[in-house]
This record gives sequence, structure tokens and C-alpha cells, in this order.
Amino acid sequence: MGRPKTQTDRRLTLVAAAESMIAKRGLAGVTLRDVANEAGMSSSALLYYYPGLKDLLDDVQRKAVERFCTLRAASVAEIADPRLRLKTMIESGLPTDADDQLCRLLLELGAYSRSDASYAARHITLFERQVSIYVGILEAGAATGIFKLQAASETIARSLVVLEDGLGLHLVNVVPAVDQASALAILTSYAELATGCSLR
Repeated sequence: MGRPKTQTDRRLTLVAAAESMIAKRGLAGVTLRDVANEAGMSSSALLYYYPGLKDLLDDVQRKAVERFCTLRAASVAEIADPRLRLKTMIESGLPTDADDQLCRLLLELGAYSRSDASYAARHITLFERQVSIYVGILEAGAATGIFKLQAASETIARSLVVLEDGLGLHLVNVVPAVDQASALAILTSYAELATGCSLR
């Protein structure tokens, strides 16, 4: 990696290096030295920008959550048909494959939520922002009569995000329990039952 010139650039370089190392080794296998090497700087130089690994991972998670939610919102923003919006939203919530770096990153960092309040708070934000996008799609479809919701929009939305998370974990395992097509079919089937509308 080339040497960035500003503090912001250096932080972005370190965040990218940390993301790369997490994707390669998993969160438990990453050290500050690994990240510094990946970024092309010394460990002492890294400590100038982040006093410890947790501080760096906080920034990694914050940026990953924002990127994921922004990408999902953008994927449906210009779609008028509620059916196509819901279908597109479902497709955007699953890892494309075991090497999907952003999804792997969020799933790895989610494990810290069990023991660290700041990680848990950001993980809740990630969850609620996705739920909010789904609620908007579901309520728009119900308002036009295209969807006949079988439960409250928030209940359906939360169920979809929970299903995505569970299936996503299986998809990025070394030996996946389901493949991407099967996971997508499971989510789509649930969405069709919950909305009383075919999405195929």
C-alpha cells in the first residue's frame, strides 16, 4: 500500500488493512502487528492513530455498519414496485458467497456484542436500520393493496432480518449448511407467506 498523506487517509488505510486481515484470519486471529504489516507501517506508527486493537476495531465496525446500511438503502431507493423492492432488499441482505468480505466482517464483529456494550449498541443500530428499511417497504406495499400483511409490519421486518442473520452465518462457514440459492428461497418463501404476495 502507498503511504497516505493525511491522518484521515492513514486511519482509512488502517481500517482497510484490519478488514482485510479479519477476512483472511477471522477476528480472533488478528493482532495490531498484523494490521500494521498489512498497512505497510510499523506497530508504533499504528499506535499513534489507534491506542489499541479495540479502538481500531470500533472504527472498523462503525464504518462497516454505515456502509452496509447505506448500500442496502440505496439498492431499493429508486424502485417503485413494492414487490421488486422487497425482492431486492432480501437479495441484498445475504452474503454473495463465503468470501463476501463486508458480510463476513459484520458477522465476525457481531460476536463481540456478547461481551462489549459499545459493540452491542452498534449491532443494535445495524439491526434497527435494516428493520426500518423493511418496514417502509412493507407498509408501502400494504397501502397500495399489493401486500396483505399477515402480522404487524415491524414483526415481519424483524423476522426477515433475523432470518438473514442466521442464514448469513451458515453461508460464510467453512462448510456451509445451505447455499446462497437455498437461503434466498427460504427468505423469499417467508416473505411471500408474510405478505400474501408472490415475489417470483
